[in-house]
Amino acid sequence: MAAQRGRLRRVADFAGRWFAVLVVLGGVAGLVIPEQAAAAADYIPLLLGVIMFGMGLTLRVADFALVLRRPWTVLLGLAAQFLIMPLAAWAISWVFGLSGLLLVGMVLVGAAPGGTASNVIVYLAKGDVALSVTMTSVATLLAPLLTPLLVLWLAGSDLPVGFWALFESIVQIVLVPVVAGLVVRALAARYVERVLPYLPLVSVTGIVVVVAAVVGANADVVTAGSALLVAAVVAHNAVGLVLGYLAATLTGLDESARRAVSIEVGMQNSGLSASLATTHFAPLAALPAALFSVWHNVSGSALATYWARKPARPRPGERATTGG
Repeated sequence: MAAQRGRLRRVADFAGRWFAVLVVLGGVAGLVIPEQAAAAADYIPLLLGVIMFGMGLTLRVADFALVLRRPWTVLLGLAAQFLIMPLAAWAISWVFGLSGLLLVGMVLVGAAPGGTASNVIVYLAKGDVALSVTMTSVATLLAPLLTPLLVLWLAGSDLPVGFWALFESIVQIVLVPVVAGLVVRALAARYVERVLPYLPLVSVTGIVVVVAAVVGANADVVTAGSALLVAAVVAHNAVGLVLGYLAATLTGLDESARRAVSIEVGMQNSGLSASLATTHFAPLAALPAALFSVWHNVSGSALATYWARKPARPRPGERATTGG
């Protein structure tokens, strides 16, 4: 039994370490076996719910204490999260001439909370992990309210879905599983601690299947030439990373906090975007989310590698944190 747990732990460690590569392979699988991959599209909301429950298991009530200790810092990060990415999605879509379901998909990505892998990337980048965890957690809790409002505002009032439909979906596949995981962690911490090392395997598997399913459902669009959409997705991610860092710099946060805000803003919960797109719109609307999922893990890993070689030391006279 111990040997089996040891092997499973090594597999989970491998999945976490090579997350970006595995997501890319998921996209390739969607192209190679599109029909089989697309068959998993109906299970995307369920997969995301399992991933969100796993995220909830990693959280503790203490993780939200930073909101009380450094409210200004957290508020600045959340403002950047929910302003920069949604507006950038709309602006980039306009520049690249994306409309219809592709515009909806871009805005869904922009209006989503931070990605589930961002905390690991911030840790590898020697950023402020406490701020990263808090931003991800609070943004996820705010998503049922803010994401539908932003999508309906930026993607057009004539969408075939209303606020309450999006709100209900996000509550069901994000809020309820996260809160359930948080409660289970609080009530059975000793048992949860034993499974935490294996959670990366669940999250990575879920995201890889989501990417493969969305790419498979849109294989004809991808193979017909989606260079324009790929460029738009890459630009969206880059704008989030750069403007997130600049916003944190202009508001006086220290270097480790700047890195956390940059990554939190630039890395989105593309699984949520894909789930909402497939549930309320069409598979094509989920394509920006699938491409974003592949790319932001690659760019995030590359940025973390670069920052890991540069210690986040405050400048002379620079405060460790701002506000709160």
